[in-house]
Amino acid sequence: MAIQIVLIVGPTASGKSKLAVDVAKEFNGEIISADSMQVYKYMDVGTAKITKEEMQGIPHYLIDIVEPNQEFSVAEYEKRAKEIIKDIYKRGKLPIIVGGTGLYINSIIYIMHFSDFEGSKEFREKMKELANTYGSQYLYEKLKSVDPEAAKKIHSNDIRRIIRALEVYEFTGKPISYYQKMSGMRLNLKYQPIMIGLNFRDRQILYDRINQRVDEMIKNNLVEEVVNLLKIGYNKDSTAMQALGYKEIVEYLKGESSLEEAVEKIKKGTRRYAKRQITWFKGYNFIKWFFVDDYKNYEELKKNIIKYLAGKLNF
Repeated sequence: MAIQIVLIVGPTASGKSKLAVDVAKEFNGEIISADSMQVYKYMDVGTAKITKEEMQGIPHYLIDIVEPNQEFSVAEYEKRAKEIIKDIYKRGKLPIIVGGTGLYINSIIYIMHFSDFEGSKEFREKMKELANTYGSQYLYEKLKSVDPEAAKKIHSNDIRRIIRALEVYEFTGKPISYYQKMSGMRLNLKYQPIMIGLNFRDRQILYDRINQRVDEMIKNNLVEEVVNLLKIGYNKDSTAMQALGYKEIVEYLKGESSLEEAVEKIKKGTRRYAKRQITWFKGYNFIKWFFVDDYKNYEELKKNIIKYLAGKLNF
């Protein structure tokens, strides 16, 4: 019998983490993060990581599990997430996956043909050297030439994902977008996914929330967080330091921009990222969308989502 799993997805700043905790409390669930940046230790403010208080005693997995200079592949995520799902289910609890990283979500619900593909460390190092010498745009242009479809979904500064896509193409002869399409046609029948999508009819409301979140990150000492990471020894080329919100602060600390310019870049980059997330999640034909601005308040939204899930779950 397929394991029922609840997936809560949507753009950044849409309220996924809070909702997941409330759903877990209602249905005796435990939460698995599907966020490619929250896996990294010491990176709390810039990734809007859920706090212990916000968890309200609900177990959360796959947060703070790797060092910022370590690579963490989709294949590794898939392996760990599936083991945790099995364990949660065995203990009679509901597995809830929450996050905005589409590839992580896909690795669970679809059969991913490239998930066992390990690639080549030498190739990755070579690509990093090229990026250091010629800039991330150089690699991005390479990706556009071999896999324009994947390039549309990856930010030109996201070195890690650009290199991964180039690596898949280099060693399998097929673009990563091909495998993503293939996986999209083959659901993993071990699971019965119930997917909730959070979105906004008025995109400006989402953008305002993003801008506000970035302002809060600065107030909550994002600059100090980056300074500390650099002090520990994680330089600007570390895997995680390439992340949105971190590389811009590094540029500011190096005197390449003012703090105001760095903040504006983070806001703009995050808005673009949210747009790409929405496009990605619209690709799931079994998703149930809830538009946050359709409801008077969060409580009303939560009530409607819980009612919807109650009609779907065997709990």
